[in-house]
Amino acid sequence: MNRLVVSLFATAALLLALPLSADDTKKSQANSASDKMTPRTRLEVMRDLTAERVYVRHSFPMGDRGLEIKNGVVTPTDQQIASLIAEHGLAAKPGDRVVITNVVVKEKSIVLEINGGGKKHEKWYQHVSVGAGGSTTPLGGAPPSLAAKGSQLTLEFDKYVPELTGDQVRDLLGPVFDFKALTEAEAYQKTLPPKVQDAIKNHQVLVGMDREMVTYAKGRPPKKIRDRDDSGTDYEEWIYGTPPEEVQFVRFQGQLVTRLEIMKVDGQKIVRTEREVDLKSAETEVADKKPEEKPANAPTLRLPGEQPEYPQGTNNAPPSAYPPPGTTTPTDPSGGMPPHWMAAGF
Repeated sequence: MNRLVVSLFATAALLLALPLSADDTKKSQANSASDKMTPRTRLEVMRDLTAERVYVRHSFPMGDRGLEIKNGVVTPTDQQIASLIAEHGLAAKPGDRVVITNVVVKEKSIVLEINGGGKKHEKWYQHVSVGAGGSTTPLGGAPPSLAAKGSQLTLEFDKYVPELTGDQVRDLLGPVFDFKALTEAEAYQKTLPPKVQDAIKNHQVLVGMDREMVTYAKGRPPKKIRDRDDSGTDYEEWIYGTPPEEVQFVRFQGQLVTRLEIMKVDGQKIVRTEREVDLKSAETEVADKKPEEKPANAPTLRLPGEQPEYPQGTNNAPPSAYPPPGTTTPTDPSGGMPPHWMAAGF
């Protein structure tokens, strides 16, 4: 009898527990479903971000292979971005202002197109043609032949896009987009190391800066000259100031400052050539990249055995319309003075 009573009580307890566990399962499923972004929120986020103007913190290559953010990490790497830019072109560089032209919320990601995106979007009516007598004409006219010049940014999630507001999405896009900068200069300076930021604020030039940094620090140069150094390397020099005031000669080789010469008011000359900042952005990597040598069996239009008209390494090329940099003419009043001093008015 006692065993029968115990069995009845055990059965009753199990029956009571089953509905509770089922309710718990339904609640957990409901909570999981509530974490996903709802269709209404999806529309609100798309409307909130579309057509907004922002400043970029990273270089964007043209095309549909843009940047990705997942768990706060930006991919691809700087080296991979430089390769993509060399292949497809540059859509935007740090400090540039771009427009978010389209926002698409997918199952596990939010895709934002900038400056029209990396693919050319055609209207539906451009695929419709009308015709008579065997000939057809596109209803919307000929499709545009220009390639897309924009790019895209993908915000990736592990399982699904959670319920987020527009401001929360902006915070997640912070490693790439700057929504709070007021000016282009402010947005650009935020992308630089603290040492370079301080130099730009104090209008100073550091050896190792690129052309854009010098422009933000000193403004556009009033004078420029091009010449060759003693080793025959071409350079460009930007000159700031005129005598008897302080004059600065900022020398570039490629994209970077390699020499800074300062002529003080009291006649003191300061020369700095040691690199003070070591920056290697995607733009400078592409600009400094040497052209690849052509293979020996490269295609050519010349007949077998035919020699080029002006072979490389010879001086048989037609004379240039301009004299080589650094040369002087009979009317040159320099008297042997360095060309950058002459340009400055010494």
